[in-house]
Amino acid sequence: MVTVLGPRDEFLGIMERELAADIHVRGNQFTLNGTTGDIAAAAEALTEIVTIIRTGQGLSAETVERVIAMGADGVHPAEILTQDILSSRGRTIRPKTLNQKRYVDAIDTHTITFGIGPAGTGKTYLAMAKAVQALQSKQVNRIILTRPAIEAGERLGYLPGTLSDKIDPYLRPLYDALHDMLDPDSIPKLLTGGVIEVAPLAYMRGRTLNDAFIVLDEAQNTSMEQMKMFLTRLGFGSKIVVTGDITQIDLPGGVRSGLRAVQEILTRGAGDPRRRG
Repeated sequence: MVTVLGPRDEFLGIMERELAADIHVRGNQFTLNGTTGDIAAAAEALTEIVTIIRTGQGLSAETVERVIAMGADGVHPAEILTQDILSSRGRTIRPKTLNQKRYVDAIDTHTITFGIGPAGTGKTYLAMAKAVQALQSKQVNRIILTRPAIEAGERLGYLPGTLSDKIDPYLRPLYDALHDMLDPDSIPKLLTGGVIEVAPLAYMRGRTLNDAFIVLDEAQNTSMEQMKMFLTRLGFGSKIVVTGDITQIDLPGGVRSGLRAVQEILTRGAGDPRRRG
């Protein structure tokens, strides 16, 4: 009961604020008052919270708020918030919203998945978590992470150093995510052995990528020609996840975003049964 109510009844306060039913606690018993619909909603939220606790997952104020919000949308929050994607370094990566679960399920189901949305919604992070999961479960033999080397409003000029040093600033966000998901000591070995490859998009031309999990990040900064080139790299036993935010296009004027074009094509064809999937 202490876990359900939270420290200093913090979780109880959230439930009282967010749920329409009146909630009273005496000992180990909850009493709910209100309309039939309000009571049902409150009972469902409490059931989902208890289910999450029984899985051994810790509860937080943010989780309680998500449970109540998801319940209002008619979904079962426990099924979403307890779905583990990857456990590493004492932490577990799992979906936190209904759309994130749909995204993860789409990656499992389809060969090519497009994740389009604003910054901070977990597009790249979850895609990379699924890539590491696929590698660890031997579904693929390697991970390939790529993004276009486009400057975001600044001219960096000619960077010093080797080729690796020059492209490193563009690919640094991908390295940062890898360090969250893998033992830092193992990453140099995986990179040196080619099990994990982090490269600019230009290096994809002319290749056929078999038995690989490929993530294209910042895809809004690809041209239509680059997008077509990238998608045709897909080989046997591989998956592709393409992520981007079409509100943050840094392409020079007159160049049409390949990701925006893909979105328009798929949206236009969504009503045609021959073009689904």
